[in-house]
Amino acid sequence: MPHLRAGLTRSRPTTRRPLRPPLPTVPVPVARAVVDCAVYVDGARTPGNISYTKALEKVRKDRNGFVWLGLHAPDAKQMQDVGELFGLHELAIEDAIHAHQRPKLEVYDDIQFLILRTVKYVEHESIDQASEVVETGEIMIFTGPDFVITVRHGDHTHLSGVRHRLEERPELLALGPMAALHAIADRVVDSYLAVAEKMDADVEAIEDEVFALNRRRVRIEPVYMLKREVLELRRAVAPLTGPLIALTSPDRRGVPTEIRRYLGDVADHLAMVIEQIVEHDQVLSSLLDAATAKVGIQQNTDMRKISAWVAIGAVPTMIAGIFGMNFEHMPATSHVWAFYSLLAFLAVICVGLFAVFRHHRWL
Repeated sequence: MPHLRAGLTRSRPTTRRPLRPPLPTVPVPVARAVVDCAVYVDGARTPGNISYTKALEKVRKDRNGFVWLGLHAPDAKQMQDVGELFGLHELAIEDAIHAHQRPKLEVYDDIQFLILRTVKYVEHESIDQASEVVETGEIMIFTGPDFVITVRHGDHTHLSGVRHRLEERPELLALGPMAALHAIADRVVDSYLAVAEKMDADVEAIEDEVFALNRRRVRIEPVYMLKREVLELRRAVAPLTGPLIALTSPDRRGVPTEIRRYLGDVADHLAMVIEQIVEHDQVLSSLLDAATAKVGIQQNTDMRKISAWVAIGAVPTMIAGIFGMNFEHMPATSHVWAFYSLLAFLAVICVGLFAVFRHHRWL
């Protein structure tokens, strides 16, 4: 055996197992994300089921009508395939993939991209037990000369009712893809109104709780929670004002005059919602200040009660401390009625202090 040098040890060679390569991801076809796809010609839906590729091919071949493609939560590959076919801008495709966008309107040549925030009122038995009042989602709308694409994120953003109601009005569908944009925007703003009206009851419940006469303790948490939800609703609603004003502008190309009028009505409803939300925010701010002040008053009342009882207890404690000293010649201690006289004296003082504090409403 060969000799080893001092201080050196023979190490056993280690063998590492090769890392397994990650499994290839199987692309999910776009059809999995498609909710509905149809071709509309002269305001009427063509019968039968059709894929979005054949629908766009048919519309551009006949040069008549438009395609309405509805998608729900597509992944990056699915949205990329749709974007390449319809000629969507890569920035708009990126926004459509990632949710949590603010309401906005972007224009890429002859394609308009509108983002709407949807809201849903979360039902609850009592505002004291609720942890969430408003649930949000998103609807993204691409409109081109011969297509409209809706991308939904969230479980409460269904548009089947909107499509069916619009199909009952072929005169609007005949105006083109912007008719679908108006119908969706109208439905979303109507949901804003419904949520704002339901939050009226929550604000009134908070107000009754804060100013209840028979309630000694006020909880600030429900007031703060509802104010937070009102701010969440405001962030979803208020930024939509700019896009609607832009769409109703007479200089906006690609928006028929009749659709601009309908969008103007939607903008009026949106202004009403914003006014209600601002009013809720102001009322809750006042209630939060009132609740904070009421808590402070309650604490002052408690401190006054504690101070009053301490003052009442301090008198007998002081006298008992004096007469409890171990002096041989203590005045009046040798008298037969000294102890009972002292008890009577203490009782008179304590009752007098109690009456004084009660008169000043400290007790």
